[in-house]
Amino acid sequence: MKPILILLFPLCFFSTLHAHAHATSTPSPPTVYLIRHGEKPPDPEDSGLNADGFKRAECLREVFGVGSPYDVGHVMAPKINKRGQHRRSYETVLPVAKDLDLPVDTSCKRNHVKCVAKRIREFKGTGNILISWRHGKMREIVQELGYEDPPEYPEDRFDLIWTIPFPYNNITDIQSEECPGLDVPALMKV
Repeated sequence: MKPILILLFPLCFFSTLHAHAHATSTPSPPTVYLIRHGEKPPDPEDSGLNADGFKRAECLREVFGVGSPYDVGHVMAPKINKRGQHRRSYETVLPVAKDLDLPVDTSCKRNHVKCVAKRIREFKGTGNILISWRHGKMREIVQELGYEDPPEYPEDRFDLIWTIPFPYNNITDIQSEECPGLDVPALMKV
């Protein structure tokens, strides 16, 4: 009996070691945090942020930055075109991306929701994915990920965080970014 145990022990030990190494080397699928870009100027030709939008971008450093429970490992915004259009989303997440020492992935054009879904599914890094996008395309992004009937992002809100965990077929949580001076609890709105 002892010779069998002596032979089985190394086999079991190395099998367990291999399983542990494999489990720790394969990151779990990321959760997606989808937000709208910050506040915009009244001029439709100005595709940047207004003063409140820049305040929101600074606030997001606290919400999603170093030490945040959101554990962001990848940041996305739409590609800025040659005329500088579509930069609002980029400007919104740039401060937090800098704090996290991450580039802002702008490989997808604003209307190419299939590209966004593909980038999410192909992400192999560690941490979760923060995406800032135009509110009119957020529903389509979530649909492309697999949620059949997601809500529309409210036109009058800039503060909502949609939480979309793997397998990306549902928004499991919607919370306010709670940026001081910008986001007022719904019960206190006049």
